[in-house]
Amino acid sequence: MSVISYLSQSSTINLIVIATLSVYFIAVFAIFIYRYRVISRRLKVEQDNLASLYTSNDSEPDNRSIFYSYITRNKKVDEKVLKAAISDTIRVSTQGLTQLSIMASTSPFIGLFGTVVGILDSFGRLANLKSASLSVVAPAISEALVATAVGIFVAIFAYSFNLLLKRKVYELNSTLESAAEILLSRNS
Repeated sequence: MSVISYLSQSSTINLIVIATLSVYFIAVFAIFIYRYRVISRRLKVEQDNLASLYTSNDSEPDNRSIFYSYITRNKKVDEKVLKAAISDTIRVSTQGLTQLSIMASTSPFIGLFGTVVGILDSFGRLANLKSASLSVVAPAISEALVATAVGIFVAIFAYSFNLLLKRKVYELNSTLESAAEILLSRNS
């Protein structure tokens, strides 16, 4: 069965479910691509800063590092300032993860809702028939199950992308903490 014929035979509720899951799917990829790029750029800068701190005796961070602006504004290297810089950076870096988590957890339920409504609709249509053999029931049930499959499909990507971004943020946090320790030890 083609997508167009499936959609043309679907109930309004099922169409709403599929449209909602389609929006989720697009949002999942948009959030992931944008956040992955942002976090990766910040991580690269901070890894370069950490490498520079390891290989030199500088007591100042690279001017592209998040620490540079915090230290420049406060005119000193202070543990509280560095913690604030790390906290702000992680807070900004984790934006979008909540939305991915929500989509990962709700999309199977949205799909299941579409399936339940589809099965109820199928049984309602089958009740009007005089005989309901497996050849009549099976296509109606399989059409209803498409919504659950779509919900699970979206959830797989949302959950996977959420975990990938969390790992990137963890790497960023570790890199920032290491750089902060070096800066503190050199400025004490």
